[in-house]
Amino acid sequence: MDGIIPLYKERGMTSFDCVSRLRRILKTKKIGHSGTLDPSVDGVLPICVGNATKVVEYLMQSGKEYQGELVIGKTTTTEDFDGDVVESKPVEAPISDEKVKAAMEKMTGEIIQIPPMYSAVKVNGKRLYEYARAGETVERPRRKATISEFVMCRNEYDDKAQEQHVYFKVKCSKGTYIRTLVADLARALGYPGAMKWLTRLESGGFTLDQTMSLNDIQDAVAHQPINRHLYPIDYALKEYPSVELTEDQWQAVQHGGWLKKDELSTTANEVVLKYNGSTKALYHLTSQGYKPTKMFSVK
Repeated sequence: MDGIIPLYKERGMTSFDCVSRLRRILKTKKIGHSGTLDPSVDGVLPICVGNATKVVEYLMQSGKEYQGELVIGKTTTTEDFDGDVVESKPVEAPISDEKVKAAMEKMTGEIIQIPPMYSAVKVNGKRLYEYARAGETVERPRRKATISEFVMCRNEYDDKAQEQHVYFKVKCSKGTYIRTLVADLARALGYPGAMKWLTRLESGGFTLDQTMSLNDIQDAVAHQPINRHLYPIDYALKEYPSVELTEDQWQAVQHGGWLKKDELSTTANEVVLKYNGSTKALYHLTSQGYKPTKMFSVK
């Protein structure tokens, strides 16, 4: 049982909760996920089963897309609605669409983020949320992120609560903190802000309409082989060109051997090697020839 399941992670569950339940449903321990989602966030969570756990890092390299809601007027300890309110400032007049869009435009491209204290980033061997829960502060590392698209879907003013609600979509690189991004957007507009909800629309090349819920998977296993619902390892490597190996080449690759540059019908820096149509390895080009990057199967 080797392949990738694009899971729909429901709110209220950790990513590890999902993996634990899938281990019971699929009766296998060899399962991993690509890209943690906070318990309060729902959406696409690619799950790798069996030999596909070897391609987790390649799934994580792909960009991600989210949609959510920012509430401008207050912020919390966690920069979302799971935390305690630590600052409020009434929005006494509507913030125009033009101001919101202009601020978003300035936050598009390569940016620097400081992760929230309630995050899993490690500092001195300890996760930031552990410091936060102990009431301790620590200098947080600055991290680069790339925002390829940050757009406003809807902009609404609540005159009773004196809050602005900005509905948004973001396309970004791995490691981007959406909570921090939208809290920084509120700051750029002159107010505290916190993320109300978030859904991941795309990850690892999978979109929301491709996903299965845990219940869907459990039902599928009860009535038919789960292999019918597994995407092949190739799905995580589709950005790389592939080459079909000869018998002699495959025997060399089985033992981790190098291949001469002129042996392969490609000049790509990295190439997927296949034998009998099955993905076997990822090789990269060096001055001596093609060298193994990662082996996926030697059978």
